[in-house]
Amino acid sequence: MIEDTIGKIETRIQTAGAIPDDRKQELLQLLATLKAEVVALAQTDEEQAQSIAGFAEMSAHEATRERQNPKLLQLSLDGLGSSVGEFEKSHSKLTQVVNAISNALSNLGI
Repeated sequence: MIEDTIGKIETRIQTAGAIPDDRKQELLQLLATLKAEVVALAQTDEEQAQSIAGFAEMSAHEATRERQNPKLLQLSLDGLGSSVGEFEKSHSKLTQVVNAISNALSNLGI
């Protein structure tokens, strides 16, 4: 399920015409790292891993919409950030990659 969700995000980014190629590559690399971290987390906390993947999917959806709604994008990014808040010490790399993805998505400027 988590791999499917990350796959949907990858497809959405790859097919988004308004995202420059260099930004797409950056986001895809971040997603690869996110996938590895979330899959590792799922071994001990499947529900939380799914939550993180779900908020990442929603954030990517909001950031790549043709008619972007800044409030919905911010809400989805806030949810994504909150979903990893408790893992800042135990899964610092996961927190770092989620923060990087959030920054990249919020800076797309679509």
